[in-house]
Amino acid sequence: MHWNYGDVLDGLARILPAGKPALIHDGRTTTWQAYDARSNRLARGLADAGAEVGDKVAFYLRNGPAYSELLAACFKGRFTHVNVNFRYVDDELAYIIDNSDSTVVVYDVEFRERVEAIHQRLPGVRCWLQVGGGEMPGFAHPFEAMAAEGDGAPLDIERSSDDLLFLYTGGTTGMPKGVMWTHRDQWLAGAAGANPALGITAPGSIEEHLANVERLGGGGLTCPCCPMMHGTGLFTAIGALAGGGTIVTLTSPGFDAVELFDAVQAHGINALAIVGDAFAKPMLRALDAEPQRWDVSSLVSMLSSGVMWSPEVKQGLLRHNRSMVLIDSFGASEAVGFGRSDTTADGTTEVARFVIGENARVFDEDYNEIEPGSDQVGFVARAGALPLGYYKDPEKTAKTFPTINGVRYSIPGDYCKVAADGTLTLLGRGSVCINTGGEKVYPEEVEEVLKLHPSVNDALVVGVPDEKWGQSVTAVVHAEGDAFDEDAVRAFVRERLAGYKSPKRVLVTSVALRAANGKADYKSAKTFAEQTILGASA
Repeated sequence: MHWNYGDVLDGLARILPAGKPALIHDGRTTTWQAYDARSNRLARGLADAGAEVGDKVAFYLRNGPAYSELLAACFKGRFTHVNVNFRYVDDELAYIIDNSDSTVVVYDVEFRERVEAIHQRLPGVRCWLQVGGGEMPGFAHPFEAMAAEGDGAPLDIERSSDDLLFLYTGGTTGMPKGVMWTHRDQWLAGAAGANPALGITAPGSIEEHLANVERLGGGGLTCPCCPMMHGTGLFTAIGALAGGGTIVTLTSPGFDAVELFDAVQAHGINALAIVGDAFAKPMLRALDAEPQRWDVSSLVSMLSSGVMWSPEVKQGLLRHNRSMVLIDSFGASEAVGFGRSDTTADGTTEVARFVIGENARVFDEDYNEIEPGSDQVGFVARAGALPLGYYKDPEKTAKTFPTINGVRYSIPGDYCKVAADGTLTLLGRGSVCINTGGEKVYPEEVEEVLKLHPSVNDALVVGVPDEKWGQSVTAVVHAEGDAFDEDAVRAFVRERLAGYKSPKRVLVTSVALRAANGKADYKSAKTFAEQTILGASA
């Protein structure tokens, strides 16, 4: 079955109502017709600059119109999206651009100095485009000129379902790895054009999908609060655009809950994409502080993926809009649809519990399927629409995407238990599992209990080398308020978990525990813990 996002976007531009917004950012609205024309010009411009079918285009960008316009240009021109973490410094940037074999780099003007510092190390890059005004290096060209000038008509090319988009993932160990998704598999792994809330089943063709969208008059307004350079933000944006919707992006370099709710009220945003409590807690604080300031009744759903989203925060958000559905989606860069947990004002949810997806299974380390209800710990796996693997890394591909009993699975390494009723209890990524005195401790299990304590705003749990235990369970937390009682917090955890899981130390830090996408920075937390404990004892 043919699925290509370039063909979907071409069709949407034909059938959507004139004037329907595609992009909204900082007071500027781009209609679907303008979005179509600008992305067509970009696709032609990249080809004129030497980009060939399959060439990689590095997106060194924050959320904004340029990201969505360039994404559409890549889909239409058959180029391959490569996400670049804007937190990276010189060596990391050079690595990801070189490893991906990117021939085009598009960067925000704020990153100009860093680009100038590394561009000579990247002779494979044939075209550099700068987004935004200001001084421009001699080797770069203006993005806006390419998007605004020239032929904006649809490209007359034949596309393939096997066209690629890359999603580089940092993981918890090693250098970033490029996950290779085909358009077909990314479409099928997501909603695939279905909308159960409106009674729309997955269409059997692009034409059927376009007919569904035309009947609805297009999709709603979605705000990816998290960076589009990461999977949650990117896949949410792709899904929203493929549904004929509108992407609203925020302007602050860091997440600003006040700016978000101002935008919700101003534009009537319907859906948000966040990454767990790192986004949800500031949102709840803003709403609780000024409950009458914003009308958030337009919000229909919030989706989170990547980290834990605590039940208390979910219930707090639902107090401000009882009509919302809060969707906790369990996925990874290497697969989506492992499981999900939906919370409404009339329902309840438990920490880290998900209904297992249709194509998901749980295996032990020998690839034996674990019996639901056995209380045995295993790795969650998903079959079905999956990435091809990691770019230029067949060894890691074979390990993460094994074939078991004739079925190909994705196993990113998340430990879990599966209950008799088929629900999952997540325990964390295997690479950060702690071995203390021969017992395995899964950080996320301890972190969720720590975050229930009123004096803990956020927490990561790591293993610190220990002469007696091998590794000692150590918590690194952001404290709530001025007073912090370490012994009281440790006792709180010990009342709720086995003694060996209780942190032997709880360290307070002001250093960021998470990256811009809300995901845990275990490496930095571990370094801080080791310097604090081992440095003090040396």
